[in-house]
This record gives sequence, structure tokens and C-alpha cells, in this order.
Amino acid sequence: MFRALAVAIVLAISSGHALAEQMTVVIANSHPYAVQLEMYSQDRDHAWPGGNEAYILDDGETKNITLECEDEENICYGAWVSGDATTFWGVGPENAQECSDCCYVCNGGSTESINLVE
Repeated sequence: MFRALAVAIVLAISSGHALAEQMTVVIANSHPYAVQLEMYSQDRDHAWPGGNEAYILDDGETKNITLECEDEENICYGAWVSGDATTFWGVGPENAQECSDCCYVCNGGSTESINLVE
């Protein structure tokens, strides 16, 4: 068993993929309408929840979302009013916008509380 684990670690390191970490995103919707949220890796082609899906936060709702990510991976949030992608926060839908304070490094911790307001 130890040998199999050692081989798996060597393969992960040699393939250029870091071992998995977890990051918890704490996000609150203070906007009067429901919002959709997606998290986007800036280091690889990956999004959470992925598969053309988005997390839904009702007005007044707070969620703790745990992501499986690569160690030191840079991850940004994109949120938008459900049904109105022109009202957005962070990198917006499809990771299409620039932002100055919407990204976090995956390091096994959690983000400060992100509050989506009008």
C-alpha cells in the first residue's frame, strides 16, 4: 500500500499536477434578487460547479461552498443576477470581465465573507 501511494505521488508531481487542496468560499447575497455564481480557475481550464451549471443564491442567502482545487491555484468568482447577466460581480458570467479583488489562492483555507450587494 505504501508503495502504491508513493507511486501515485511521484506520478502527480511528474505530471505537473499539484496534490488536491480544498478551499471554502463564503458568499452572501445581499442583492434583492437571486444570483448565479460560478468559480473559475485562472491557472487551468476548470470551473466550479462546472458542466454549464451555476450555484444559485436566493436573496438574503449565505453559502459556504467547498472547492477541490490545486495547491496555490488562483480562483476568481463570477456572479450575476439570475436572468440578467448585465448585472454582475467579480469576473461575471463565463469569466469574461476583469476584476481587482475577486480572486483567491487555494491553500486549504477559506475566503473572507464575500457580500454581493446592489
